[in-house]
Amino acid sequence: MRRRVDPGSNDVLSIILGGGKGSRLYPLTKDRAKPAVPFGGKYRLVDIPISNSINSDFKKIYILTQFNSASLHLHLSSTYLFDTFSRGFVEILAAEQTFDHSGWYEGTADAVRKNFQHFRTQNPSHYLILSGDQLYRMDLAEMYRRHLESGAQVTIAGTLVTREQATGLGVIRTDRRGFIDDFVEKPPLRQNIEYMRVHPDLLPSNHLQNERRVYLASMGIYFFNADALETALDNSFTDFGNEIIPQLISRGNVHAYIFGGFWEDIGTIRSFYDTSLNLASINPDFNFYDERMPIYTHRRDLPASKYNSSFMQQTLAADGCIITNANIQNSVIGVRMLIESGAELEGVVCMGADYYETPAERELNRQQGIPDIGIARGCRIRHAIIDKNARIGENCSIGYEREGYEDGDYGYYHVKDGIIVIAKNTVLPPESRI
Repeated sequence: MRRRVDPGSNDVLSIILGGGKGSRLYPLTKDRAKPAVPFGGKYRLVDIPISNSINSDFKKIYILTQFNSASLHLHLSSTYLFDTFSRGFVEILAAEQTFDHSGWYEGTADAVRKNFQHFRTQNPSHYLILSGDQLYRMDLAEMYRRHLESGAQVTIAGTLVTREQATGLGVIRTDRRGFIDDFVEKPPLRQNIEYMRVHPDLLPSNHLQNERRVYLASMGIYFFNADALETALDNSFTDFGNEIIPQLISRGNVHAYIFGGFWEDIGTIRSFYDTSLNLASINPDFNFYDERMPIYTHRRDLPASKYNSSFMQQTLAADGCIITNANIQNSVIGVRMLIESGAELEGVVCMGADYYETPAERELNRQQGIPDIGIARGCRIRHAIIDKNARIGENCSIGYEREGYEDGDYGYYHVKDGIIVIAKNTVLPPESRI
């Protein structure tokens, strides 16, 4: 029988793992930390875990990162401003040299271990560990209550997946009480894991109905009792998923919280691209339009977007865009995006611009022979990601020159996971063919 408890949110410290170099999302991470990558037209990836934590009343939040953190710091400092009565904060803890350690973070567990001196000042009773590159909406307070009721030292959030999806995730098995008794990391299809199927009694009432989703995969979301986390990291292990969690499971007293809603890891270019375009579909898998649990981001006070005689189908457009006589389908258009007459976009993720160019700056562009920020007249673009402040010259063709694109760095553009990526601040000359 579960114990009923009254959790105190002020005793929970949230830690968001910002990742290392973000190589799987390169070149989007060339000039920014992975949590700062723009997403969904107006957000940043880090807004997802921060918003879930705030909506669950966990308002003491640290972001752990070590690469290209300037833009991330600017975003956080201008967005998450708590008053003195809330006792909340969102702060970055970048890798730093001390008398105890002088190197970079060597992994997720190592990043947490090296910051205990900062965490202990908050005197937390529990730690909430979150990833910085996932899309979901979860009542983390409910997970916290379930953790306390179970009496476990650690609770791991799990999502139901198919056998095919399980090949890229850590699969966990529980007993009928929900305690985890086995763990298999990224089992290949040839490996028999029928014994890992989730117990039917544990399926949540709101789980996504799919008879093939019978395995429970770790979401990389953990609740730790404070002393349990310090004990778990009293070693030289560097990674949570591959080392710390399997070790804890082998010792017992690790509980599972089964999450029945949408969850997606968006840590690769392919998953980032597919998940972004899904947001523009008629019935997207993730709902940004939930006012009860909103996703917060930087308030820009931009004007409404303006469309001049354009055709748009299954497309999201953020604030401050000016789109003229364009044909845009199945795309996401970021803030301040200027798209000129005759442009055609299909399956394109545009991240927008950081600023508007003045008439004087546009005239200077003419004199220097460079395009304005945005997408110029007559461009045809499909199956591509256009990063911020890119200058796409007139009559460029992107994604139409051949059927398949081999991964690599091609100067003006990159190809990753078969997706064409125009990096931030790229200047693409008129008439370019990609």
